Amino acid sequence: MSLAVVHTRAQVGVDAPPVTVEVHITGGLPALSIVGLPEAAVRESKDRVRSALINARYDFPSRRITVNLAPADLPKEGGRFDLPIALGILAASGQIPLETLTRHEFLGELALSGALRGVRGVLPAAIRVAEAGRCLVVPLDNAGEAALTDHGAVLPAGHLLEVCGHLSGGQPLEPPRGRPARVAQEVWADLAEVRGQYRAKRALEVAAAGMHHLLMIGPPGTGKTMLASRLPGILPPMTEAEAMETAAIHSVSRGGFDMGQWGRRPFRAPHHTASGVALVGGGGVPRPGEVSLAHNGVLFLDELPEFDRRVLEVLRQPVESGVIVISRAARQEEFPARFQLVAAMNPCREARTGRGHHEECTGEERRRYLGRLSGPLLDRFDLQVEVPRVPREQMYGGDDTAQEVSAVVRERVTEARQCQLRRQGMPNALLGPRQLDRHCPLGTPEKELLERAVERLGLSARGWHRVLRVARTIADLGGAQAIATAHLSEAIGYRSVLE
Repeated sequence: MSLAVVHTRAQVGVDAPPVTVEVHITGGLPALSIVGLPEAAVRESKDRVRSALINARYDFPSRRITVNLAPADLPKEGGRFDLPIALGILAASGQIPLETLTRHEFLGELALSGALRGVRGVLPAAIRVAEAGRCLVVPLDNAGEAALTDHGAVLPAGHLLEVCGHLSGGQPLEPPRGRPARVAQEVWADLAEVRGQYRAKRALEVAAAGMHHLLMIGPPGTGKTMLASRLPGILPPMTEAEAMETAAIHSVSRGGFDMGQWGRRPFRAPHHTASGVALVGGGGVPRPGEVSLAHNGVLFLDELPEFDRRVLEVLRQPVESGVIVISRAARQEEFPARFQLVAAMNPCREARTGRGHHEECTGEERRRYLGRLSGPLLDRFDLQVEVPRVPREQMYGGDDTAQEVSAVVRERVTEARQCQLRRQGMPNALLGPRQLDRHCPLGTPEKELLERAVERLGLSARGWHRVLRVARTIADLGGAQAIATAHLSEAIGYRSVLE
C-alpha cells in the first residue's frame, strides 16, 4: 500500500492539537513535497528526513512523495514532525508495518545520522496523547519531561532505528523508570538570614498565606530583595495540578523545561529594562512571557519606578484575570498568568542613587518619584510596607533565636491556605465581591473602622475589597473564625504607606 497515516501533535500556545501526517507515494519524477501550512523549519525537514533514512540503511523511494499535514489550516512549525514524516515514508513504501502506527504518536527532530533530538512542548503533547489512549514515542532528551504524566505510556528512543525496531516487532522500547523527584522546599534561601525587618517579614507571611500582591518601599540595602527572594520558600507546596500547569508553560517556552525545577514554584525577576513583549509574551509566533513563566509562583519587579510606564500598564490585565491574551494578525493565544506580584522601590530618586538617606527625601521628591507609577497599578497591591534601615544593634548584635526559619513560617502559611481552600475553594486574594460578602462579614465596630479608613485614605472600591481580603487572611493566620478589629486595623495599616 502506498498510503500511510501517522499521528503526531502540533504546538499552539500551551495546547497540543492532533496532527495527522498522511504520506502518499506514487509514480512520477522523484520529488518530496510537504503541504498543510508548513513553516520554514517543517519545509526543511525533507532534507533531514532523506539523509536520516539513507544513513539508517533504509531505501529512500525514487518516486513522487506527497506529505500532507492535516488539518491544513493549522500552522505547523519546528522539527517535531521529522520523525512522523520519516515513519510515514517507511510505512508507505512497505519497509515497516502499517498496523503498529495506529497505536502510537510520534514527536522528534532527526539528525542527518538518524539520531533523535529533543523538541519543545513535549509535556502538553504527552498529556493529550494520554487522554487519547495512545503511546507517545519521544527523543531521549524529552523522556523525563514526558514521564511527568503518569496516565499514559511514554517510550523514549535515541535513534530512528530503535523506533523502527520497536514497530517491526524487534527490540521493544522501554518506558522511563519512575517519575522525577520534586525539588525540596529547602533549596530556597532561609528567611532567618534577614536580620530585623519584623514588620516586613509579617507582611511577607500575610502575602504568602493569602496569595496577595506586595509592594516594599525603602532605601537601598535594607533587605527588600532578600525578603522577596525568600517568599517562594514560605509558600505552600505546589499541588500536582499546579506543578503540571507550570511545567507545561515552561515546556513551550524558548528556554524549555528544566527537570531540576519540577515541583518548584517559579521565581522570576526581570530587569527593569525588559520590554512589554518580554514581560507578557508575544512575537510572530506567540510565546509565554515573564508573567506566564511565573504562573503559580512569584514575579518580582525590583526598582519598580525604573520600568517603562507602558510596560507596567500591561500587567493590569493578568493581575486581575490570571490570564494573558496575546493577539496577532494571524492568531490569538491565551497563556495562564496567575502569579504573585512582589515589587520593591526606593522612596525617592535621591535614595536610589545613594546620595541621600530615606529620611532626607522630601515629600515633593517622594510624590514626584511615585508619580512614575499609575494609580490603578499601585491600587492593585494588597499590601504596601515600608522597609527601613536596620539598626546597627540588630545588624551586628541581634538575637538569632528571634529569627524564625522559613520552615516554621511555611507551616503557618500552609495551614492558613488550607483553611481558605476548605472554606471557599480558593486563596483569599481571589475572592470576588459576592464571596467577600459571604466569607468576610463585619460587626458594627469593624464596619465603622473600615468606613473611617475609606474616608481618611480615600480608598477606591478595589482598595476597600483588598483590605477585606487581607483582613480575612490575617484572621486565618490567627485561627479566628471572624474578622476582628485587630485584624482589620493591621490590614488597613498595609494600605496607608503611600498616603
